[in-house]
Amino acid sequence: MADIGYATSRRSLLKVLSVAPIATLRGTMAASPWDAAIGALPYHDEPVVLRRTRVGRGDSRFRYHNAESFFSGIEQGIVQDQHDRLYQIGIVLQLGLSSHLLDIGFTDQWCARHVGLNIVRSLAYANASGFGFELAEFELLAAIISPYGKWRFPQPRERAERLPFTPEQIQMLTRTLLDHVHQVTGHPRPRGWNARNA
Repeated sequence: MADIGYATSRRSLLKVLSVAPIATLRGTMAASPWDAAIGALPYHDEPVVLRRTRVGRGDSRFRYHNAESFFSGIEQGIVQDQHDRLYQIGIVLQLGLSSHLLDIGFTDQWCARHVGLNIVRSLAYANASGFGFELAEFELLAAIISPYGKWRFPQPRERAERLPFTPEQIQMLTRTLLDHVHQVTGHPRPRGWNARNA
């Protein structure tokens, strides 16, 4: 395989992945810029073999559209309860990040085993594989919400937790992520998106 530099576009790298899978194994020579970055993460997960497929691309688009659909209710102010809103935001963030992961060749089964409801992990794997979404505010939000399942039925400790973000700031960070997913994956906006967000 030809040497692929870091300046190479994400799209060019993805074309290579659709032809030849990239095995990411700890302690082996990196086959791509993503191999080294994924291998450097502080997790001890089973190796991942990135292989782009039409099914993965379709699942990726479906996840992105679901993220936009879930977020629509939050943007319209339908979800009022703070804890329910945090749970819903967690779903949106995970759907958005997994859209990128599935697009580049992570499998749904691998993500379910090694990422689960942990947005911090999902963000780490996404950024290690070319997503390029490194905002300190978003990293803090991901850490607070992860694992997002805790907000469905929050314990007294979570109920008493004071958040460093207003609901508007959380919405803005979530919208920024979804716009980035749209841009990076190239998925079209869902039908009716312009009408909702005009």
